[in-house]
Amino acid sequence: MTASSTLAPLNATFKRLHHFNHLASIASWDQAAMMPTKGNEARAEAMAELQVLMHQTLTDPALKAQFEAAQNADLPEADQASLTEMRREWATVNRLPQDLVEAQSLAGARCEHAWRTQRKANDWQGFLGNFREVVKLARKEAKFLADATGSTPYEALMDKFEPGMSERAITALFGDVKTWLPDLISKVIAKQESEAVVPATGPFPIDKQRALGVEVMGLLGFDFEAGRLDISTHPFCGGVPQDVRITTRYNEATFAPSLMGIIHETGHARYEQRLPRDTVYLPVGRARSMGIHESQSLSFEMQLARSPAFVQLIAPLVKKHLGEQAAFDPDNLARLFTRVHRGFIRVDADELTYPAHVILRFEIERALIAGEIEADNIPALWTAKMQDYLGVDVAGNFDHGCLQDIHWPSGMFGYFPSYTLGAMYAAQYFATIRKLHPDMDARIANGDLSPVMNWLDANIWSQASRWSTDALVTRATGEPLNAKHFRAHLEARYL
Repeated sequence: MTASSTLAPLNATFKRLHHFNHLASIASWDQAAMMPTKGNEARAEAMAELQVLMHQTLTDPALKAQFEAAQNADLPEADQASLTEMRREWATVNRLPQDLVEAQSLAGARCEHAWRTQRKANDWQGFLGNFREVVKLARKEAKFLADATGSTPYEALMDKFEPGMSERAITALFGDVKTWLPDLISKVIAKQESEAVVPATGPFPIDKQRALGVEVMGLLGFDFEAGRLDISTHPFCGGVPQDVRITTRYNEATFAPSLMGIIHETGHARYEQRLPRDTVYLPVGRARSMGIHESQSLSFEMQLARSPAFVQLIAPLVKKHLGEQAAFDPDNLARLFTRVHRGFIRVDADELTYPAHVILRFEIERALIAGEIEADNIPALWTAKMQDYLGVDVAGNFDHGCLQDIHWPSGMFGYFPSYTLGAMYAAQYFATIRKLHPDMDARIANGDLSPVMNWLDANIWSQASRWSTDALVTRATGEPLNAKHFRAHLEARYL
């Protein structure tokens, strides 16, 4: 039996799952961007049914014999990598009972939908009614997975987003950041207080902000024949590689958040659009991890878009769409894009304070899943940690506090570390690219983004999940994750 025929039954199953996931992702995008409010309950039931169908597909008893046959076959390296990724997904799904999968889908959809209005109303008590069920089911999932793998409950949930990453490693990484970040934030804020910055004066009409965003997306290589830009409460990237959906949100008083949100999501989108098409329906053809995915969005938004070279490139576009004003001078614009302040909102946070927002969430959700705290305890912990890490008072302000993110209402526990892991990976990529192309900044300022895009395409996008995360990063940069590059980047840019 040939290698291709050995894998054929498994490939067919995972291709079917890819089609189901395609429909689920577009339905989720519609739920966030287009669906009328009264459609939520019917959509939640339909999505739960689809989740059950996907679970049934992967728990078909026939797959066990197919995996055993493939495991005993003499497969080429690429096919072996594909088999490893299929088996990992199959094993995870088979550890979870169908009724739990269905219950989680329904609970997450209901909680997330209600959260949209509860957040605006600052209604933490109302939110708790749905959220307690989401937490209860997440703990059940974590126990099933942890019992099967010997990991901690939180690590078991995190593994869905960061395969192979341990809770101990994350704790050590974040513990190190906490030793130097507060002092660096204070130094940078003190330094920036003496710098003259001209504020941008609005209003900035939404149609003009959108036109600016679309032109910058084109500059970054977004394929508009394989994706689109829309509006949602929380910016995100969804869809599938052949049909990527990104969203942002607009505020006519300021243009930078929507522009940077678009650039951030375009980084995600470019990764998806450049994944290898011959394996797009298989797990090996997907993005490696959410940390690697976030490294793409942060390569675009933080490493590239906030650099003086890129700002010089897009300053004429900002003036073209938003009008002439002194704030849009390239040097001033670069200062505007790199202002540091201690704020409430994670998605609006600057590059320097952002890790503090992530570490806070990591510490709370880890304790929540471990049963060390309950959902009712979150506001007090959030308030204390925001005061401790960023020196801001968020007491009683749930909208700007523990109700601000979509992750927990949706049941996505274990995702938050991916954001700061992504920032660390991105800093390491750009340190590597700069060594290869010492003239990178000059080329970017002149409109040549090829040093960045070609490197990402060759080393990250085209590799999909062929390698483990450590192997992928080591092959690309010459070493596994090394957080020193992140600190060096922040100190070089801000001090």
